Amino acid sequence: MDIVINLQPIKEFLFLPEDEMLLKLFLTIGWLPIAITFIWGTIIVWRYHIRDKWAATQKFILLAIDIPRGNMQSPKAVENMFSYLAGMHGTFNYHETWWKGEFQLTSSMEIVSIDGYIQYLIRTPEKFRELAETAIYSQYPDAEITEVDDYTTSYPTHFPDEQYDIYGCEFVLVKDNALPIKTYENFEHTFGKPELQYKDSMATLMDLMSSLKKGEQIWYQIILIPMDFKWCDTGEDIISKIIGEKIISKKNIIDKIGEIFVDLLYNFSELIFSSGEDIKEKKEEKEQFKMMNLKPRQKKQVEAIQEKIGKLCFEIKIRFIYLAKKEIMNKSKAVNGFVGFMKQFQASDLNAFKPDVGPHGTATKGGYPLFFEKRINKRKIKIMRNYKEREDTGGRTPMVLNIEELATIWHFPIETVVKAPLIQKATSRKIEPPISLPFVTKAIAEENIFENKNTINDINDIFLEKIELLKADKNETQEKTNAPTNLPPENLPFV
Repeated sequence: MDIVINLQPIKEFLFLPEDEMLLKLFLTIGWLPIAITFIWGTIIVWRYHIRDKWAATQKFILLAIDIPRGNMQSPKAVENMFSYLAGMHGTFNYHETWWKGEFQLTSSMEIVSIDGYIQYLIRTPEKFRELAETAIYSQYPDAEITEVDDYTTSYPTHFPDEQYDIYGCEFVLVKDNALPIKTYENFEHTFGKPELQYKDSMATLMDLMSSLKKGEQIWYQIILIPMDFKWCDTGEDIISKIIGEKIISKKNIIDKIGEIFVDLLYNFSELIFSSGEDIKEKKEEKEQFKMMNLKPRQKKQVEAIQEKIGKLCFEIKIRFIYLAKKEIMNKSKAVNGFVGFMKQFQASDLNAFKPDVGPHGTATKGGYPLFFEKRINKRKIKIMRNYKEREDTGGRTPMVLNIEELATIWHFPIETVVKAPLIQKATSRKIEPPISLPFVTKAIAEENIFENKNTINDINDIFLEKIELLKADKNETQEKTNAPTNLPPENLPFV
């Protein structure tokens, strides 16, 4: 049977005029890229639409946390808090993602200082309120948690502003996410009194925040995005890169077919040649040789990465804003002081934080003079809007930290180490009643354990009330200029 290939249609096509050739080519296959682009764009627009629609139904609350007096808990307690907050992680099927628009909700851990008054806060979805409260009470039973208004709404979003100016930026990791920063365990030493053996990394931040004048504010925010365990594979790839192993990529169908073909050839060669076992032994010796010849720095990195990926991890974003009235703004104290706080967690052979500066950074600092004021004001608007909305997509790509690293950069200060007087603390320590105390069963059954906490519909904004009281106290203190200088300060937090 003869096979005849007719090339006449191809010849006729090639001899067509250019306009007819292009038209025929477009009608045949040229519409396909346009159709694919249109369909893909429609899918993206649809997803943004349903995500925004679903996000509008989600309510968030801001909880102020007053740490108990006499706090001796180490950052390990906060590490346990973060591990419990990982329960916010959710999984979504195709129907929930592409039809309902559901996505992973985030929470925010914040520390703010307004006129020198320091407050710890957590912003969380309303449906996770009990989870957040349980995480705190389980480690700090004497803590007080109160729902408050959002402190950011009273300040401008658009700049330039007549009264206020800001400096803001995000902080990013210097190296790969798999490499950890210096954690709280590295701030311990074995010399001196037991209560002084831990040098709290929060001491510098508390001192900086408590030194702010009236009209100055520092906002410190960590966005938490729960994640699954798939990220651990990235850490394993970095380890393979350090020790010189070949990184095994995910295999598609073609790779699997090729692997089957190679295995067949290898098995066939073993039937002919007897050196197969020798080849395997040489490979094993080669891998052992690689591990033995790692430099001390490489060994430390491999061990540190393994420890990091062995704990729960979050995607995070760190934002810092210094807001002040123009006439009293002091960037050299506030901004450089906060950068110094973040530098404490630097390990030169592992990882460190740095401000996100540069032509495409988020810092409100410009390099080249072209349209300088306009570009800086645009950055100020972006960083302020992202902070107020607790945006997890705006700005830089999220970093990855485990719960130990998070507890290092955000934890309640240890009272024996940190002596900042303006940190809000619970006024008294709660003590359980004796077991033999008589009680009425019905009364206890009807009693709400959190009845002294504010409900969602009845928010008592004690945060702002305490700030006003603090301002009055500071003004009275400034007026007493003739008081003896050898007396102790009136705002000492302990009796």
